[in-house]
Amino acid sequence: MGYFEKALVAAILIGGLSGLVGTLVVLRRRTFFAQALTHATFPGAVGAAMLGVSIPLGAAIASVAIVGLMSLVQRVRRQGTQVASGIVLTAGFALGVLLQSLDPSLPVRAESFLVGSILSVTIGDITLAAIVLAVAVVVVFFLGKEILFSSFDANGFRAAGYREWPIELLCLALTTATVVTAMPAVGAILAIALIAAPAAAARLLGRTTAEIFLIAPLIGAASGVIGVLLSRAVDVAAGPAISLTAAAFFLLALGVQRLARLRLNT
Repeated sequence: MGYFEKALVAAILIGGLSGLVGTLVVLRRRTFFAQALTHATFPGAVGAAMLGVSIPLGAAIASVAIVGLMSLVQRVRRQGTQVASGIVLTAGFALGVLLQSLDPSLPVRAESFLVGSILSVTIGDITLAAIVLAVAVVVVFFLGKEILFSSFDANGFRAAGYREWPIELLCLALTTATVVTAMPAVGAILAIALIAAPAAAARLLGRTTAEIFLIAPLIGAASGVIGVLLSRAVDVAAGPAISLTAAAFFLLALGVQRLARLRLNT
C-alpha cells in the first residue's frame, strides 16, 4: 500500500471516528473541553519525540495528566469547567512550545504536531484508528441510550438509579482516544475541527439522534477523503484542507437548514 492509499484509508477511519465521537462531544456540550484536550496532547507528543518513545502514547499520557489537573481546577470554589479548560488550553500549548525550544535538534518539528501530516501515517496509525473506531461503535451501539439519557436529563438519569461518573469517564476516554488518534493526520490544533464540525453539521441535518449518529461519521469520512484529494490537487497541507472541508460541510448544512425553513414558511 502506497503512502497516498494509506492516507485515504486513514482519512476514512479517522474522519468516521471523529464524526462518531464528535457527536457525543456535541450532544454532551463538551466541545470547549475537547478543544483544551487537543492542546493537552501537544506537550505529550513533543516530550515523547524527545525521549524517542511512541508519540501517541506520550500524547495519551499527557491527556490523562491534564484531565486530572482540569478536574482539580474545576472543583475549586467559584471555578468551573470553562475556567479549567481555558487554563489548560493555553498552558498545554505553552508547555509544548517550551519543550520544543529545549531541544532545537528535535528531528520532528512542532508544526507536524500542530497541523499533522496524513501523508506520512503508518500502518500502526491506521491500525490504532481502526481499533478505536471499533470500540466507539460498540460503545454507542450498546450504551447509546444511557449516554443520551445522561446527556439530556442528568437529574433524571441520577433519579433513575444510574451513576453519572462512569458515563462521563467513558465519553472522556473516547474523546481522548479520538484526539490522540487524529493527531498524526490533522495535528493537535486542527483535531477539534474534525471532531466538532461533522457532528454539528449532522445535528442540523438529522431529525433524530439515530440519524445524527449515522450522518456525522459519513461527513467526517467525506471531509477526510476530500481534504486529502484537495491537498494533492492544489499542493497544500492535508491537515488544514481536511479541517476546512469539515467546516465547509457545517456551513453547507447550515445553508440547507435555512433553505428548508424558508420553504416551510412560504
